[in-house]
Amino acid sequence: MRAFVVSLLTLLTLAFAHTSSAAAADKIRVVTTIPDLADMTRRIAGDLVDVTSLATGVEDIHAVPMKPSFALLLNRADILVLLGLEAEHAFLPGLLEAARNPRVLRDAPGYIDCSVYVTPLEIPTRIDRSLGDQHPMGNPHINLDPVLGKDMARAIADGLTRNYPEHAAVFKKNLDDFTAELDAAIARWQREAAPLKGKKLVSYHPDLLYFAERYGMIPAGTIEIRAGVDPTPGHIAELEETMRRDHVDLVVRERHYPANLAATVAEATGAKLVELPVMVGGVPEAKDYISFIDYNLHTMLKAVQGG
Repeated sequence: MRAFVVSLLTLLTLAFAHTSSAAAADKIRVVTTIPDLADMTRRIAGDLVDVTSLATGVEDIHAVPMKPSFALLLNRADILVLLGLEAEHAFLPGLLEAARNPRVLRDAPGYIDCSVYVTPLEIPTRIDRSLGDQHPMGNPHINLDPVLGKDMARAIADGLTRNYPEHAAVFKKNLDDFTAELDAAIARWQREAAPLKGKKLVSYHPDLLYFAERYGMIPAGTIEIRAGVDPTPGHIAELEETMRRDHVDLVVRERHYPANLAATVAEATGAKLVELPVMVGGVPEAKDYISFIDYNLHTMLKAVQGG
């Protein structure tokens, strides 16, 4: 990590030597960690912001590749918007160290944590690296639940208002409009999701916990031994036995995880295989936050209903 940071610092110095200071100073420069937050920020701030997401939507949120260009983006940022709950722990701290931008460090005004209004699930009773370290503050995959998506949008609006109170009225109006659109979609999704209630699922990683709870599904295990701990043959054999005994309906392969093992588990147990993105941009159809939730819900429904 130290060598990586030194490399980034060198590249930053070279980049600054060839960069004009006449950048787009008329817009608020926002960097988000995932595309979901970029979409929400654009909806709330409109033309006031220039937004860039570090992830494109196809990555594992816990392991977004660290690129020198990301440190440069963060150095120039006025605002950083992150999912929070240590979801970005593997890449964001190193990038922030290299970026040398006090405006977006943890606890600075420009650091907007979208989990601040969320009560997380699966908070561990003890932290032990041998148990996996992906979710030390509780399950961070809050973006899979659109009701919690409203809390995320509220955190963004509050953070923007804290930094730019002169635009508070714009942020509030746009947040109200976005929330109203989400509320209408949430009511529709809740009606449509009725066939999912009581269906049991196994996922590769516990990304689907909040989605499952929202729509009455029953998480029945993961292909990983624990969050961040790779499966072993013994674990897979035990998982398959449990799935057959408990008549698990679905195996969900989050699209950034290996396909073959999930397909093998589904075939061995008679469960339906479902492939889902876990962020906006994970498939072409998930172009924004609402279409992302729409895609995941309807893909799950097709699997359950045999479509």
